[in-house]
Amino acid sequence: MATAQRGVTIWFTGLSGSGKSTIARALEAELRQRGCQLEVLDGDIVRTNLTKGLGFSKEDRDENIRRIGFVAHLLTRNGVVVLVSAISPYREARDTVRDRIGDFVEVFVDAPLNICEDRDVKGLYKKARAGEIKQFTGIDDPYEAPLNPEVHCHTDQQSVEESVAQVIDKLEAMGYLAAAAVV
Repeated sequence: MATAQRGVTIWFTGLSGSGKSTIARALEAELRQRGCQLEVLDGDIVRTNLTKGLGFSKEDRDENIRRIGFVAHLLTRNGVVVLVSAISPYREARDTVRDRIGDFVEVFVDAPLNICEDRDVKGLYKKARAGEIKQFTGIDDPYEAPLNPEVHCHTDQQSVEESVAQVIDKLEAMGYLAAAAVV
């Protein structure tokens, strides 16, 4: 049975390894159980398809976010819940996407750099520190943390389930998601 829902983009931003995709996947499972119509736009998958060929200069990163935001806007305005998981390091690019979409919930997935490095299964931080990867966010390229995210998950202190519950609580409070029936 489908639940009452409004289209919204839930934008997970944070350093590589902070837990963006992990929380987004867990939230996806919870929202699908509730009957939500949704799509997931994961930064890694989008980069291999929609934005292939873009590099990691500020201009290319901004273009990457603009393209993801365009797709998210199309889906959101058609009543779809969109989960975007992308580092999106620059505040101005995120704010531009927020303004375009309107129905937008920013989730800052926050973990200290050393924790992100410890979680790095792909070895990207190690390569960046060795100079093998240039313009790596958090190492030699900045990450501009959100100033007023709707949700701030501290993944070094919270479980995935606690972070998901925090996002769901906010979606319910903002009217994007009906409260789950208590069984």
